[in-house]
Amino acid sequence: MSNSIDRRSVLKGAAAAGAAGLIASPALGQAKWPSRPVTLVCPWGAGGGTDATARIIAALLEKSLGQPFNVVNRTGGSGVVGHSAIATAAPDGYTIGMITVEITMMHHQGLTELNPTSYTPLALMNEDPPGVQVKADSPYKDVKALADAIKAAPEGKFKASGTGQGGIWHLALIGWLQAMGLKPNHVAWAPSNGAAPAMQDLAAGGIDIVTCSVPEARAMLDAGKAKALAIMASERNPMFKDVPTLNETLGINYSVGAWRGIAGPKGLPAEIQATLMAELKKAYESKEFKDFMNARGFGMKFADQAGFTTFMAEGDKAMGSAMSAAGLAKKA
Repeated sequence: MSNSIDRRSVLKGAAAAGAAGLIASPALGQAKWPSRPVTLVCPWGAGGGTDATARIIAALLEKSLGQPFNVVNRTGGSGVVGHSAIATAAPDGYTIGMITVEITMMHHQGLTELNPTSYTPLALMNEDPPGVQVKADSPYKDVKALADAIKAAPEGKFKASGTGQGGIWHLALIGWLQAMGLKPNHVAWAPSNGAAPAMQDLAAGGIDIVTCSVPEARAMLDAGKAKALAIMASERNPMFKDVPTLNETLGINYSVGAWRGIAGPKGLPAEIQATLMAELKKAYESKEFKDFMNARGFGMKFADQAGFTTFMAEGDKAMGSAMSAAGLAKKA
């Protein structure tokens, strides 16, 4: 009798333990994330600064989490296509992406309904100011000579590029023109799918100016096909110490910046958010990331989920005001 009771007690205990295991263990019914490759969407073209930053982050996440993180460039629509691919992905952690400053701008232009609240923000990873680049054999030896030529030229004679219509590098150009007392459209804008194709067009003679970050222009600069005349920042970039600020050369105290961060679609499970946030912070603090960014002159700026959310909300408001002033905003 006692053996039978003991046996029943053991069986009940085992059943209870098994039930508890079913509730507590994610391995039954749901594998631990990530259990398969993850797609990291980049809204801009291969070879640009966003692409490069996305790829080093993907490599570090892959190394740490043990699954492939595949960067996929989804270009088009002045950034709308890629940003939409991130926002509309299944919230299962297997599609995340790099969102950029344009997400605080596109909806003001009426290009999309997407805005910073369309995502699960995870971490801000970088911020860069733009430079003013011209072709290597350009007659303009410094930014003052270029500025004087722009002022003397009729509206639309000079053409510039660097990103999509109304993108951050376009807005950077507009801000510079306005600071010089010129109309926002005094220099014509040729939309592109990022800095890399714009720099190629510059080298080929298709455009006169590219306003993108100096690190993004570096390949063409190093190849001797372009030169950077100035940077739109409060101080010089230590990695490009020979490139003066607009304030130094023109007495124009104007600065602006592009940023990049990692986000997922809304509704991303809390445990996946926690894993990604911790891993992104670890990646940002790693020697590999610092060496990669510093070697290219990319600005490093980190914010956690709460900080990134606030950062984007403030930027969205500022960009809306700036674009309205420039006549680029089509909706509030």
